[in-house]
Amino acid sequence: MTIYNINLGIGWASSGVEYAQAYRAKVLRKIHQNAKFIFMDMFQYENIEHMTRNIGLRDDEVIWLYQYFTDQEIAPTTYTAQVLESTFDRSDYQKEEREDRIVYTFPDERFYTAYLVRPHSHFIHRVEYVSRGKLIRKDYFTYDRLFTEYYAPKDNKAYLYRRCWLNKNGTIALEEMIDGENVTYRVGPQFFFNKEDFIGYFLSCLNFQKGDVMIIDRSTGMEGALLKNRGQAKVGVVIHAEHFNEDLMDEYNILWNNYYEYSFDQYQYVDFYIASTRLQAKTLREQFAHYYQATPRIVTIPVGSISELKHNPERRHHAYMTASRLASEKHVDYLVEAVALAHEVITDITFDIYGRGGEVELIEKTIKEHNASSYITMKGHQKLDEVFKNYEGYLSASGSEGFGLTLLEAVGSGLPIIGFDVTYGNTTFVKEGQNGYLIEKGDDEDKHSLVLKLSEAIIALAKRDDFAAMADVSYAIAKDYLDENVQKMWAELLEDVQ
Repeated sequence: MTIYNINLGIGWASSGVEYAQAYRAKVLRKIHQNAKFIFMDMFQYENIEHMTRNIGLRDDEVIWLYQYFTDQEIAPTTYTAQVLESTFDRSDYQKEEREDRIVYTFPDERFYTAYLVRPHSHFIHRVEYVSRGKLIRKDYFTYDRLFTEYYAPKDNKAYLYRRCWLNKNGTIALEEMIDGENVTYRVGPQFFFNKEDFIGYFLSCLNFQKGDVMIIDRSTGMEGALLKNRGQAKVGVVIHAEHFNEDLMDEYNILWNNYYEYSFDQYQYVDFYIASTRLQAKTLREQFAHYYQATPRIVTIPVGSISELKHNPERRHHAYMTASRLASEKHVDYLVEAVALAHEVITDITFDIYGRGGEVELIEKTIKEHNASSYITMKGHQKLDEVFKNYEGYLSASGSEGFGLTLLEAVGSGLPIIGFDVTYGNTTFVKEGQNGYLIEKGDDEDKHSLVLKLSEAIIALAKRDDFAAMADVSYAIAKDYLDENVQKMWAELLEDVQ
């Protein structure tokens, strides 16, 4: 039996979906299940291996749609300048080494730019070839040349028209013929005129057998291909976020989250759905019964687990933290303003922000505007295994969480939590007044009002003198999510679906 986990993309600032997959990988290893994690998006400017390894996936667990058709393995980039230079057709070039690249200039109006994996690295990720001022080619490397892109000038720009994926011996394994948004794929004698058909062929090549399980984490744009090419595999869909819009539903109609709409409509072909909280599973069962008169299998399995409860008798007093992808829906700027207000009362308060994302500049600007840089710190992306236990509280301003992996890490380290009273994460991990505060959030409530409520809760938490009692409540909640309990849930599900 193989467990195939389906996703689209991954990045350095990964979302909860990718981290949920990383947790699942650990669980499946522990219960001795063979697992593969499949990614369908195209990645040009980063080796996928570096990003999957960063979240804890092993190279032999990763399948990339495009690379699958080559005989090259998922591997870190180890291609060197010396090897590149051995491929040049002449040696009378000038070489200029910069922080993040090497530039080769040839007498015949050619220059090549080799981009390093990271500044001052010895390894090359890609090389761009320019001839007489025109970009003509880009090569991409891991331990060998993996794929090549070909360009032609059009409207004074470099126009990508072809991409070739290569075997170790340099032969073409997969060819993409590109005309703007239109891509034709060729594998051997077979042509595919859209990506969904190409994905369907790829899935058929996996040859799903009886006993295999396909777990769909993201499926936008390929839902039909996944269900049509399931072979003998069982299919499960993981619900990672709020699955419906409450404001746009009535007695007769429901508006599903578009990420899940197709799989809900095709419930006859889905063997099970996984919700990460009991409340969401209950809600989904009631909605299927009401709108579809159907009772599909819906199970509750947390998307994350913890190996142990982490204790620390020497936490930093009045030290608070948050950790997330720094996206607009996380409202970390609200937290900055709330902590700045609380600082007027709790003068020794500190607040550390972990994560990366598109809102970094806004958050930094907000810190500066409130002259808060002495007690609010941007910590960037870090490994957080031993970080939570150093704090006295966790702050969240997210409007919704399907589960909230960082909330689990927080209670697993005994932290009280402050967040909005929204489903599903906060209400799963916070018992009002006992290990934190759930703040009511009106649908049309403005930012100023919400910031004020957050600051009042932070002040109230800081003034309490029963941290040990609050920590005990958090630890009690976290016990249900210890590895052995979540492993048992997965083992039971996988046994049952056979």
